[in-house]
Amino acid sequence: MKEPELVTATQEELDEILRRAKPALSVQQYKLLEGVLTTFVYVMLKLQNAKTSIKRFQRMLFGHRTELKHNVLKDCTARADQSGPDAGTGAATQPPGVVTPVPRPPRPGHGRNAAQAYSGAPIVECDHPDLEPGDRCPECDKGKVYDSPPKSLVKVVGQAPLGATVYRAQRLRCRLCDAIFTAPLPAAVASLPKYDSSCASMIAVLRYGNGFPHFRLEGLQASLYIPLPDATQWDIIAKASPSPRAVFEELIRQAAQAPLLHSDDTPMKVLSLMKERERAEAGGVKPVAKAINTSGIVAILQDNATERRKVVLFFTGHAHAGKNMERVLAHRAGELQPAMQMCDALAANIAGEFTTIVANCLAHGRRQVVDVAEQFPEAARCVVEALAKVYTNDAQCRTQACSPEQRLSFHQQYSQPIMDDLHTWITGQMQGKHVEPNSPLGKALNYLTKHWNELTLFLRQVGAPLDNNLCEQTLKRAIIHRKGSLFYKTVRGAEVGDIYMSLIHTCRLCDINPFDYLNALQQRARDVIAAPAQWLPWNFREQLAADP
Repeated sequence: MKEPELVTATQEELDEILRRAKPALSVQQYKLLEGVLTTFVYVMLKLQNAKTSIKRFQRMLFGHRTELKHNVLKDCTARADQSGPDAGTGAATQPPGVVTPVPRPPRPGHGRNAAQAYSGAPIVECDHPDLEPGDRCPECDKGKVYDSPPKSLVKVVGQAPLGATVYRAQRLRCRLCDAIFTAPLPAAVASLPKYDSSCASMIAVLRYGNGFPHFRLEGLQASLYIPLPDATQWDIIAKASPSPRAVFEELIRQAAQAPLLHSDDTPMKVLSLMKERERAEAGGVKPVAKAINTSGIVAILQDNATERRKVVLFFTGHAHAGKNMERVLAHRAGELQPAMQMCDALAANIAGEFTTIVANCLAHGRRQVVDVAEQFPEAARCVVEALAKVYTNDAQCRTQACSPEQRLSFHQQYSQPIMDDLHTWITGQMQGKHVEPNSPLGKALNYLTKHWNELTLFLRQVGAPLDNNLCEQTLKRAIIHRKGSLFYKTVRGAEVGDIYMSLIHTCRLCDINPFDYLNALQQRARDVIAAPAQWLPWNFREQLAADP
């Protein structure tokens, strides 16, 4: 049998065939033809949904393909050239004026770091041995030399993450009375503990800042003949947690006063919680909650050219982002207006007893369309091109250092018409039945229209962001930790991890060295516990300067 040629048709074309065939066919024949065409539409929709699901499964296994506008539209152009402008059931027409994007030139750069990038390295000043400013020039013997910008050279050495020094104190013993005389240790080290406070800081930065699990650090240290068992690592950071815990609680209070908070979830494993759930299910009791998540909350306290104050909070357990947001906002001052909350459209993000002005992530809405770009290239091009212009406008506001009020006015002037035209086009496609509502494209466009007010809050509210990318990038740190360590063993382990991870990534968003900051918290633990508000990442150096 000859292989049939695959055809595509829109719902309007199929309805027209049925309308023309109805007068010429009997009732039974008409019902048969109607059933055949309905089956055709059903199979095509299932096939498109299956393709979309398989693509998502591929991304789960092999990672996300880049969603840059250039790559998405390049694929759309190739697909449209192969299948025509109306390829696929539910394909939409393209509005005029859309042009193919020009590929970006490669970014310049040689991959090397300037000497200024090594701000954490000590600086050794090297003065000229023979000349000083004001001396006569030895070359011309007429002019005088003066200071000019120094030449910087960087010398890098390798070392173990945790070093050690062995002190061998001489011991003398009397042969007659067996008295033993031990040489005294240097005064600077005699009273120090075996593990310095910097050990906890380094272990925390490695694991909770960079996803380096304890057993890997144990193997690395053993290979360098400075052993550090994984159980010892946990003891060190757990005993050092009181002062970071005090700051973490203060950061929660600070974040509650922020005008804007981002939130999202990512799955996590806590073995003790999983065992409790298994025991409950084995006993015939339905668990109160099954999911285990790490919620990320990023509070924007201040972000301008002179100062950056962003607070990162992580919470691991059964609670979703909404419940953890409720925990944070319980500390909000009563006289303040409701905060803005940027999140995706999941109900779990706003499930809690709190009031916020909700903004939804425009990147999530865009991703719904990008996922079906292969099946519906022209419709995907319409949406991606429109949102690209909005993001270009937002980038221009950042480049010009616009105030929040100026940014809102700029978007209302230039982005409002773009979003209005896009909404009119989407509504026309749905109401004109150019798109099958149950098709992947129909679901993607329905997502945009259903959450349109939340997706376009940046056109009405001062300071509202376009997307939740800041929180997504922050949650990557928890994902890296999950990939390296796989799980937390107990709830206490997860709590300690949340505390250190929150402090470390708050430091990174505030351009603070997290190792130096954790060291300061360990060395001034009593002061930190007594007044944690004075030892936040953006003001702890003032305390060190006041009492070195």
